[in-house]
Amino acid sequence: MSTNSVDNNRRRFLTTTASVVGGAGAVATSIPFISTLSPSAKTKAIGAPVEVEIGELQAGELKIAQWQGKPVWILRRSESALNTIRELDSEVADPASEREQQPEYAKNEFRSVKPEYLIVLGLCTHLGCSPTYVSRENGGSHNLDSSWKGGFFCPCHGSRFDLAGRVYKGVPAPTNLVVPPHMYLSETKVLIGDDSGVLS
Repeated sequence: MSTNSVDNNRRRFLTTTASVVGGAGAVATSIPFISTLSPSAKTKAIGAPVEVEIGELQAGELKIAQWQGKPVWILRRSESALNTIRELDSEVADPASEREQQPEYAKNEFRSVKPEYLIVLGLCTHLGCSPTYVSRENGGSHNLDSSWKGGFFCPCHGSRFDLAGRVYKGVPAPTNLVVPPHMYLSETKVLIGDDSGVLS
């Protein structure tokens, strides 16, 4: 065998080996880099939309979810609760939800896509305390007047909101509770934080 053919074989072997080792190195190096491009679980918890199962909610029940580090209340309202909302227009500060505290699709008398479900951020619009859900049955335990028809009571400074999250007149909170962007994925599942699929 000539020296030239030995050199050529050796050159091919070294080139192939270097290519394989270099390719493996490139793949190994890129894996950590690519993994940094996908959001971490913490990032998803803070900002990503959140799916919430609501099929088990009974009328009058409140479910609390977390989105962007904030509590989101999902209240299933009964027919009688919906009727009380209509009766309170003269007692609340912004009955027609004129202020921009909700997406356009929730700017209606019930401040919701589906009347039976109220979805709001569980934070008082005064100083950000978390109000308490008060039904007509347990209103007395909060020393509220007998005309209380249920809603949300903030123990920090006494602000009250009705079952549509509308703020009562004469309380410290300046605006209605905030309705976050959301859309229904099915009859029993709602996506909080994304409303790209809502028809305008």
